[in-house]
Amino acid sequence: MSKAPSSYFARESALYLAAQTRAIDASAIASGVSGFTLMSRAARVVYELVSESFEPNLPLFVVCGGGNNGGDGLLVAWLAKNRGREVQVCLSRSPEALTGDAARAYALCLEVGIEFVDLPDTPFDQDWLIVDALLGTGLNRDVQGDALRAIAWMNASAAPVVAVDVPSGLCSDTGRELGEAVKADITVTFIALKFGLFTGNGPDCAGFLHYSDLEVPDPVFAAHSPVAERLNLPALLANLAPRQANSHKGLYGHVLVVGGDYGFGGAVAMAAEAALSCGAGLVSVATRAEHVSAVLARTPEVMVHAVANRHELDNLLAGMSVVVIGPGLGQSPWSEQLLQVVLERDQPLVVDADALNILVTKQWLGRLAARTAPVVVTPHPGEAARMLGQTTAQVQSDRLAASRALQALIDGVVVLKGAGSLVSSHRGVGLSDFGNAGMASGGMGDVLSGVLGALLAQIPDAVFATELGVCLHGDAADLAAAKFGLRGLRATQLMPYLQERLGG
Repeated sequence: MSKAPSSYFARESALYLAAQTRAIDASAIASGVSGFTLMSRAARVVYELVSESFEPNLPLFVVCGGGNNGGDGLLVAWLAKNRGREVQVCLSRSPEALTGDAARAYALCLEVGIEFVDLPDTPFDQDWLIVDALLGTGLNRDVQGDALRAIAWMNASAAPVVAVDVPSGLCSDTGRELGEAVKADITVTFIALKFGLFTGNGPDCAGFLHYSDLEVPDPVFAAHSPVAERLNLPALLANLAPRQANSHKGLYGHVLVVGGDYGFGGAVAMAAEAALSCGAGLVSVATRAEHVSAVLARTPEVMVHAVANRHELDNLLAGMSVVVIGPGLGQSPWSEQLLQVVLERDQPLVVDADALNILVTKQWLGRLAARTAPVVVTPHPGEAARMLGQTTAQVQSDRLAASRALQALIDGVVVLKGAGSLVSSHRGVGLSDFGNAGMASGGMGDVLSGVLGALLAQIPDAVFATELGVCLHGDAADLAAAKFGLRGLRATQLMPYLQERLGG
């Protein structure tokens, strides 16, 4: 089964950490829904999805841990056996160690004669279906021993894998693999959506994500605030003001893209073209003289200016609605001059790429926080690490914490790029699950900078403009990949899809 985007339901915008999910679960039980009822509902959802998604005659092999996640798996096995399906269970704990609802589920399995077996020595072929109910959301350290061996065995098997709640070995808070994590074809998650399923390695481990709230009543959720919001592109587009017939280009802003040091002229060209594709009324470029003709040849609608020093750029800045600085900027003395003069003016600003690196090396990051005009920074994990004085691995190990730290550092809007891009602001954190692995190619960040510049020029609300821009960028990449494929996807192939989405 191929990965597909999940549908949006009422509760599919709220993302929670593991501790919050456990609190919601406890609140549901306190409201009168028993733990075993929740476990039974979870098992039913898993079994029904398995029955709908795969061949009905495939035997089930259920790998169960000793906690409630394992109890879910035991009840899946019990349902399968009751419906005449061949099923085997590998239990990682001794039956005597099971307690509570998991012990009750085990007793039901014994009553119907389910076969309990050891983990096979040889991985399965495609003639089986594996259910991963080994480890749940409570995992907080690297997997070791028998659990690690079971995860490696599941990953080595050719059989499809359905993960219960979260893929075993995945940190549901951060999306980090704790040693090794199951690479599931489908993950069925319950009650609340876990933040880690949507960022870092989470999407690769989860595969197709199916969500069920297990009929937990609304008042239970009302008492628990999510840690982040899953951004909804249709809703964002619906809030975009329509264009009036009686309008002119001056109403839609003038974006200036600054960058393109020697050898990097394509970056400013792509950023400028993206800004035009997203509706900026006017777009100008300030770059090296050597790049002027190339940018004009590609996009004649752009006004291109050769700037040799800070004074020539200063003359262009007056009257600009938004300045985008960073695409192809480099880190030369010329680059530093241009960034310095931009920082001296308090205009709405998008800062990307080498502009971020210069801010770090020159110790100018504090100047962003001192601005009154909106500022949006768009670091990838490596740039974010330099801004925070961390390693890239540290940033990726907890992307939520990193994005919050960056937001506190600049007191603006932060886009932490990567799988599950995060938009952090004074309002909280939004997550975009649009986009794909084809975006791991040169120029994608330049296009995003242009998109954000154009939307900031048209929308007074910088947070809304950024959330919309990040989702648009990822969605355009998804549409382009559907036509051209992931391998070899080029940043310029996003342009028509950006315009298509905003054209209405």
